Amino acid sequence: MAKEVTKRSDNYSQWYDNLVVKADLAERSAVRGCMVIKPYGYAIWEKMQHILDAKFKETGHQNAYFPLFIPKSFLSREAEHVEGFAKECAVVTHHRLMANPDGPGVVVDPSAKLEEELVVRPTSETIIWNTYKNWVTSWRDLPILCNQWANVVRWEMRTRLFLRTAEFLWQEGHTAHATSEEAVAEATKMVNVYADFARNYMAMPVVVGHKSPNERFAGALDTLTIEAMMQDGKALQAGTSHFLGQNFAKAFDVQFTNREGRQEYVWATSWGVSTRLMGALIMAHGDDNGLVLPPKLAPIQVVMIPIYKSDDERSAILSKMDELKKELEAHGHSVRIDDRDTLRPGFKFAEWELKGVPVRIAIGPRDMENGTVELARRDTLEKVSAPQEGLGKRIEDLLDEIQANIYAKALKFRDEHIVKVDSWEEFKEKIENGGFLLCHWDGTTETEERIKEETKATIRCIPIDSAVCEEEGKCVYSGKPSHRRVLFARSY
Repeated sequence: MAKEVTKRSDNYSQWYDNLVVKADLAERSAVRGCMVIKPYGYAIWEKMQHILDAKFKETGHQNAYFPLFIPKSFLSREAEHVEGFAKECAVVTHHRLMANPDGPGVVVDPSAKLEEELVVRPTSETIIWNTYKNWVTSWRDLPILCNQWANVVRWEMRTRLFLRTAEFLWQEGHTAHATSEEAVAEATKMVNVYADFARNYMAMPVVVGHKSPNERFAGALDTLTIEAMMQDGKALQAGTSHFLGQNFAKAFDVQFTNREGRQEYVWATSWGVSTRLMGALIMAHGDDNGLVLPPKLAPIQVVMIPIYKSDDERSAILSKMDELKKELEAHGHSVRIDDRDTLRPGFKFAEWELKGVPVRIAIGPRDMENGTVELARRDTLEKVSAPQEGLGKRIEDLLDEIQANIYAKALKFRDEHIVKVDSWEEFKEKIENGGFLLCHWDGTTETEERIKEETKATIRCIPIDSAVCEEEGKCVYSGKPSHRRVLFARSY
């Protein structure tokens, strides 16, 4: 089964596409640019949701839901915002179909044209801030800390499963504050929540930093980001948190009476991650045999496969597996016994390797006699014999070890592919090899755009918590003075 997946070294892009489909994560739908997330893929997304949702609530946020449809006039109220999303908007113009008078099928009823066209939600700042106007009158009403789990539509021209689709799933936090300082602290807090999730659950090292003004979210005064490196050396923006200032409050006239009795506009943030994290998980850890899932996000942490030749052996082994399964579940692990008798064990081994299950347990007649099991770990493909007694604690320790090892491997790869570059010729050479280039930049949009035009590399971020290089130097492109290095890379 794993042989059906193209090797990474042969064609990384094809390897990714193969793996998404062959591992039963998702498939393309009949709707252009949209995907069907299959049960196994959705189970991973559900674990991500569950963990993140708990973290949001721990930091005081509550879930709410806002309309899918946004009046077109709302988008035009914040100029930078509408400019940033205008080319990606899907628009509803009519509300009814009718039988085709000229033949079979249906057509749009021309008499059912909407008085105002509706945009299918590309992001929710405008509809939410129109709502917040009704919620805020005094400083006592603040802060508002809301999060929404939803789908959004951005009409992408080039789509890839999980990485860039016309419709995708995400969460979007939208908060309102009485002061600029509170809003900036909120945006910083939430990008660090994302960084913690990426590192400690996805086992994916990330660089936290500020986006350059040219790369900020449309309508934001500042955008914080977590940037991850994929195994082909490209960057993936895995999550963003935005300080929106008072732009949306002014656009929708959201004012409050402050403690001194004066009217003031509210300060805002928004922040989000999406099913793009699924793509990151695949590309950060997968290998030529398939997925490699960190145990904390694996829907099935342990799979048990019986090996037998007779019905009596099968019955005895499955009975022992049921006993061990209860022990493992008592330790909090998710376990599946693969008792299908339509597949040989070798096919089952390959299937579960492809799906990235962290630990495989095999039991045969000899194991039954010796009171042992065969343990195989997905991250290293190592196999050992282990006693059945005390298996629950051994698996608990092994899963922790696997989680740590997957992170350590990804961190080593990333750190080996971060290089300092000081000349334009070296930049052009190194960018072809992939990885993150730490370079001086003169701070101008003109230089940033010229570098992008000539190399397809962009400023991923101005690092603030790793890969930080505060030092004097000269811009790698223009030669003008620079006070710090920034992170360049090609990206998804």
